[in-house]
Amino acid sequence: MKRHFALGVLLFFGFSFPLHSEGFDAARHKMVEEVLADTGATSSYSGIPALSPSVIKAMGKVERHRFVPTALSALAYLNRPLPIGHGQTISQPFVVALMTDLMKIKAGDRVLEIGTGSGYQAAILAEIAGAVYSIEIIEPLGKEADTRLKTLGYRNVQTRVGDGYYGWSEAAPFDAIIVTAAASHVPPPLLKQLKPGGRMVIPLGTQFMTQYLMLVEKKQDGSVTNRQILPVAFVPLTGEH
Repeated sequence: MKRHFALGVLLFFGFSFPLHSEGFDAARHKMVEEVLADTGATSSYSGIPALSPSVIKAMGKVERHRFVPTALSALAYLNRPLPIGHGQTISQPFVVALMTDLMKIKAGDRVLEIGTGSGYQAAILAEIAGAVYSIEIIEPLGKEADTRLKTLGYRNVQTRVGDGYYGWSEAAPFDAIIVTAAASHVPPPLLKQLKPGGRMVIPLGTQFMTQYLMLVEKKQDGSVTNRQILPVAFVPLTGEH
């Protein structure tokens, strides 16, 4: 905590951190180590004793400093959420890794993300899945994320601006769905667009009440099971639903 506080103080008082690629690489490696430690510490609640190799590889490869405001780039590899504007945040790296792992994505899978934000989670998904479809309701964020992802070479990600509650029906069905904003319930359109055998990870709860990360699984016969994973804190899912 002292390290995080000191770094933040220097940043907000106008000091700069001229990190070069080697510095970012080292910081990203340390971030992954902290994510792995958090995974072990929460395994009795999450049921995940260790992250899959594909998730670890993606977390170690994607450059998080490309997905935060330039003024916060020195803080990009702290294991904490950061503001990205418009009242939104980029999620804590541990939470990104955990949600990704819970979906059990395989190469070739089609994944739907609700809440593109800065595009970081989509980039992590794109390193593992075959195709990623991501929806952002805040137009400036959605357009910026689309440009960023294309600039960084993520050709297997498609984005659109819209209300994610209703999903992306023309691209369905999906092997996995991830929702990066808290909903009061599992949106029926998303459940319909999830393949039999697929998994959805979604935070449920309201902004001012306890939220829980939930794993929703659709069985081959169409039946659905839910499992509570961890308490979390996400911005609310917005829209006209």
